[in-house]
Amino acid sequence: MTLILKKIETFIGKLSTKNNFWNKVCSLIWLPFAFSSGLIMTKDENTAILPFRRFNKNWYNAMAGAILLGNSEIAGGTYVFKKTKGLYRVVCKKVEYKFLLPCIGPAVYKMTPCEDIEKLISTGTEFNIDLDMTICQLMYAPNKKQRRVGKCIITFHATPITSKKRK
Repeated sequence: MTLILKKIETFIGKLSTKNNFWNKVCSLIWLPFAFSSGLIMTKDENTAILPFRRFNKNWYNAMAGAILLGNSEIAGGTYVFKKTKGLYRVVCKKVEYKFLLPCIGPAVYKMTPCEDIEKLISTGTEFNIDLDMTICQLMYAPNKKQRRVGKCIITFHATPITSKKRK
């Protein structure tokens, strides 16, 4: 029975990393917070965009701090999950978030791994990965520089789906 469940989990994991449609369908079922906030991973796998919509705003019309913090975990986890091609279970272990400025527009998450993630994946074993994340407010004017509104250091633990549990 567990072999069948692992095959189903692997199939759905691979399917959700292929395109944004299946990613949205899977997030509607398993990550409703990410679905409601509208977090979008761009074609450049190191970047995610959080739209400035009613669900993400607080009472004084700025991006809510909890939304910025919560979506940094989702953006980083999605980044690691896509890098592993859906073959690993990804769990957030530690988040350090520093709020710098209020965000009054769409937010852009830029992720940079602290280690070579491809090398860690090639081992085929469990690993921890640290990501440095910069959160900026997206500016639409061509001459405007993006405002950095937050900085995040986040640690994820990844375990292969096919690994056997130790007792």
